[in-house]
Amino acid sequence: MDANAEARLVDDPSRMQALEDKLRDLEKRLTYVEGQVAEDRVALVVFSGDLDRVLAAFIIATGAAAMGQQVSMFFTFWGLSVLKKDCQLSGKTLFQKMMALMSPGSSKSLPVSQMNYFGVGAKMLRSMMKEKNVNSLEEMISLARELGVRMIACEMSRDLMGIKESELVAGLECGGVASFLADSLKSRTSLFI
Repeated sequence: MDANAEARLVDDPSRMQALEDKLRDLEKRLTYVEGQVAEDRVALVVFSGDLDRVLAAFIIATGAAAMGQQVSMFFTFWGLSVLKKDCQLSGKTLFQKMMALMSPGSSKSLPVSQMNYFGVGAKMLRSMMKEKNVNSLEEMISLARELGVRMIACEMSRDLMGIKESELVAGLECGGVASFLADSLKSRTSLFI
């Protein structure tokens, strides 16, 4: 800015005030934009209760956590089977009991998405993983916990399916879709598995 332009600004207080107002508006906009920038986070919805898909979710989650990303996994509907330690029937409605009996009781009884053949497919996959020294799902769950991955059990799905907190492994958070969305909106990557 040349000396004449500076002199005109100083001599005209309304122009100076307009510039100051514009500057404040730009500062507000910048603060807003900075708040919208994605963070080093990964958010996953685990909807599937299929062994192969859940393995993929935990491979991504542990890989991202090992790279320094904050990772959250939101388990809903069939994905809750991954987090079950046992099945309790007392206190459930007839349909909830039927649902409990028809779905896997824990991560160890998850089927594969293709070629399950009454559980043979899952046993074959687990056997091949062991043969190739690939961590089991249960080891990946442990690793995810060690790496600080947040695991959230969907409150609405739990309530609908009659899954009690005592049926789930310890150390989980329970939350609604807002819990997932709060992480997802800040994440660089959001996945639905």
